[in-house]
Amino acid sequence: MGHSVALNFADGKTFFISVNNDELLLDAAIRQGINLPLDCREGVCGTCQGQCETGIYEQEYVDEEALSARDLAERKMLACQTRVQSDAAFFFDHDSNICNAGDTLKIAATVTQVELVSETTAILHVDASSHTQQLQYLPGQYARLQIPDTDEWRSYSFANRPNTSNQLQFLIRLLPDGVMSNYLRDRCQVGQTIVMEAPLGSFYLREVEKPLVFIAGGTGLSAFLGMLDNLAEQHNPPKIELFYGVNKETDLCEQQRLQDYANKIANFNYHPIVTQATETWSGKTGFIHEHLNKDQLAEQAFDMYLCGPPPMIEAVKTWLDTAALSNFKIYSEKFLSSNTVKA
Repeated sequence: MGHSVALNFADGKTFFISVNNDELLLDAAIRQGINLPLDCREGVCGTCQGQCETGIYEQEYVDEEALSARDLAERKMLACQTRVQSDAAFFFDHDSNICNAGDTLKIAATVTQVELVSETTAILHVDASSHTQQLQYLPGQYARLQIPDTDEWRSYSFANRPNTSNQLQFLIRLLPDGVMSNYLRDRCQVGQTIVMEAPLGSFYLREVEKPLVFIAGGTGLSAFLGMLDNLAEQHNPPKIELFYGVNKETDLCEQQRLQDYANKIANFNYHPIVTQATETWSGKTGFIHEHLNKDQLAEQAFDMYLCGPPPMIEAVKTWLDTAALSNFKIYSEKFLSSNTVKA
């Protein structure tokens, strides 16, 4: 049997290819129309260099001038010498148009439900089964959605893992006068068609080898729900700490789902934090970075993922600098007020 392999590029586009047993990654990409840069094909020049972010692979000959011992330890690889042994994801630090990779998928999806959680939060459910194959994306990635009857597009993280029926979910921040927000509040009806483009984004779950710290601001939780879907299916997942910050208690969503993760994942701890708490709120208050524990984080290496508003992400990064921790890797995605990233 072959393997499903994601090729991620610096412009945020992702393409999935099938790699046959014992087939070189470079050959598989070219066979499916993605012309990765190449020169020598002998593991010497380094032109086809990338990095394996998830999965198992082997490399044949790699010249030390192309990749150093440190490069190899960091899972850098040469596509012309790489044979994958599992489903995997690779990152290439150049735009996809260099490879003539074409466009990402555009799919017509049908609205099946809209949940108005609060004045600032909605959950959109869509059925993308018109796409007869399973839509593939990496947990944490996003789709661009075209708002019906407009030329406007907005980007939202998938809030669930890929599934065979292509039932998809997105957490959406409602703005006072946003194009998508007004549509969801005023015009959205079950059965309407929404065109979506996917998969996109470089924020996704990497190889899980260390404890995980997830930090979500508002609807930034969406990306982590997809990741947790995946982790809940893994044998013996690592320790996971999720810090989920919102302005008001009413903005908290998917609480039962988060509790289900806690019941299913032995080492999962969930910390809801409310900035503008009422007297009836008995949980944590304030800002997320105020609840991070330097001593606990210093105990062992960890990977930190942040998704949410820029002020939250900058506050956490400032806290990390002040704490002088050096035993972590950080991955982040900021929400912006336009359709360039998230809105």
